[in-house]
Amino acid sequence: MDLEAIVQRSEALFRDQDLSAVKEWKSRTGGKVIGFMPVYVPRELIHAAGALPVGVMGAGEHAEIIRGDAYFQSYICRIPRSTIELGVSGKLDVLDGFLFPAICDVIRNLSGMWKILFPQKYARYVDLPQDFGAAGRAFYRRELEGMAEDFTRLTGKAVTAEALRRSIKVYNENRRAIARLYDLRSEAPHLVPTWELYLILRAANVLEVTEHTKLVEAYAQAARQSKRPERDYVRVVVSGAFCEQPPLGLIRALESSGCYIVDDDWVLGARYLVEDVIEDGDPFDALIDAYATKTVSTASRYESTALKGKFLVEQVRSRRAEGVVFAAPSFCDPALLERPMLQAVLSEQGIPHTGFKYAENTGQIQSIKEETGTFADSIKLWGTA
Repeated sequence: MDLEAIVQRSEALFRDQDLSAVKEWKSRTGGKVIGFMPVYVPRELIHAAGALPVGVMGAGEHAEIIRGDAYFQSYICRIPRSTIELGVSGKLDVLDGFLFPAICDVIRNLSGMWKILFPQKYARYVDLPQDFGAAGRAFYRRELEGMAEDFTRLTGKAVTAEALRRSIKVYNENRRAIARLYDLRSEAPHLVPTWELYLILRAANVLEVTEHTKLVEAYAQAARQSKRPERDYVRVVVSGAFCEQPPLGLIRALESSGCYIVDDDWVLGARYLVEDVIEDGDPFDALIDAYATKTVSTASRYESTALKGKFLVEQVRSRRAEGVVFAAPSFCDPALLERPMLQAVLSEQGIPHTGFKYAENTGQIQSIKEETGTFADSIKLWGTA
């Protein structure tokens, strides 16, 4: 498949709110489908039970919120309202279950609302630990074992240690393929436009993991062979969009404003773990250790004051970025509360930064483009913002 065809297929998957690819998988295999909200769930457990994990990230820019606004206040982020809209309009009927991982109070409330609206469907709030010592690990084991029991009842297939190790292996392969693609974009951002990378990454939400790995590898190979022109753009890291995702048009605008995005925190369900999960021994211990010690840094995960900003600074240094763009959804308390702390660390390190807020259906793309364009120009002209 050539580059254009790969991107077109990925964009079709991105825009398909009817989840046709998921329905096709379910019809072909007879398997169960379990949805999950951002930021992270152990997809390996779902896969080991023979089910398909499907990432749900709201309705994006493609749907008008009509009924969803009746269930939540207007002063919270848009993702719960648009998710409810998808649910009550039947767009998520293909899901046999839904996981709501601990991110914020909004997602906790969404899980309760979902159970009320769809009592016939399996739903679970995944209370991820914020203590990564012995107590946190013991707590997380109980959560993992509880989910494994739930999935076994739902699918009729036991989550055995052997099955879980096989699932860990295929997800490790997927994470490595994605990491190689991110490295390629950092090395040659003109060959891997971020809006294309984003579409490839979003495909992980609906494709079976081995199929998605093949898609990532095919895109990377085709991108390396492309002959796209290199431009005099500023290299930036985008941070703060770990849950509600930016509109595709906004990503295009950031790039066309004069920025090469060389790292980001989008679609973290596919990239939350930054190292391989151990493939031998007790697979539950391996998942627990990976969650405790091998993850990205996000506003939904506790960090001591001494560590705050360290991960972001390392991103900037390792990707040779010249600045940071903070992009957070409107009303996202975790991201917006964390931003001043991260900005202070960047200022101490002499790293230029700017920021804005957006919504799934933002109408502010032009003004954001002008703002980031000015940011890029100031770095090129004076080396600071």
